[in-house]
Amino acid sequence: MQRIPRVRLALVTTGIASLLLATSVSAGAASITGTFNAAAAKLVPAQYKKITLQVASDATYAPDESMSGTNVVGFDVDLINAIAKTLGIKVKENNVTFGSIIGGIVGGKYQVGNSSFTDSKVREKKVNFVDYFVAGEGVYAKASSTLTFTGTKSFCGLKVAVETGTVEQTDAVAAAKTCPTAKKLTILAFSNQTEANTAVLAGRADVGFVDSQIAGHIVALAKGTFKLVGSAINVAPYGIATAKTAAGLGLARAMRAALKVLIANGTYGAILAKSGVSAGAVTASKVVLNGAIS
Repeated sequence: MQRIPRVRLALVTTGIASLLLATSVSAGAASITGTFNAAAAKLVPAQYKKITLQVASDATYAPDESMSGTNVVGFDVDLINAIAKTLGIKVKENNVTFGSIIGGIVGGKYQVGNSSFTDSKVREKKVNFVDYFVAGEGVYAKASSTLTFTGTKSFCGLKVAVETGTVEQTDAVAAAKTCPTAKKLTILAFSNQTEANTAVLAGRADVGFVDSQIAGHIVALAKGTFKLVGSAINVAPYGIATAKTAAGLGLARAMRAALKVLIANGTYGAILAKSGVSAGAVTASKVVLNGAIS
């Protein structure tokens, strides 16, 4: 699933723009870090102990990842930093377009993809995933909307804004194939979530389709301009991505161990609480490695 604040468009109303382009509610709070764990650190491949790992995120997806000045912030960022502290490694955030992340991992440009990735079987063919969170898909619309939502069939006859490369885009495309000709579903795909929000605000799209906690965050920031429509659907895990190589697999195993440590010592829970996303928390037993090469 996938992606408020990379400024590319001028919104119609300055006051609304400031709300939609606000950073994560946690941006100004102090970071919550882990503590070094020797047992977990032993699992890190030797080649990764000598370099700064490049982490790719699309920072238009508050409260998970967004920009605060020149810094990427959010619960995903706090979590990867806590994992790095636990493992004794160095990481550097890179704010990039969501659709380019998996390709960048496959090509060796990035060692880690940390951007609210839904762990799907299709994506597992290209990268490993260490699952760490669960989220659904949510729908938001302008507060004046009278639309209802009970599932993707409700999109028939509407214009739906999504971010390119997301599970929401995939699900909307699948839904469009089931709509009758007289009620065509029009999908408006944008390179980042800010532009999708703008389309809904301007009336070019009827609804926005995004991860459930992101939809809630968008509505909260808009302060009465948007509202949630219906309930979340298709709850699924998020995963941190690594390359399908021996080193990438080793790194994934190390991160899985670190996450279990962070859950046990309370750091994980504190990070999620800081960003108001505790509802998506998983237990240690749910921190699994999928898509591995062995």
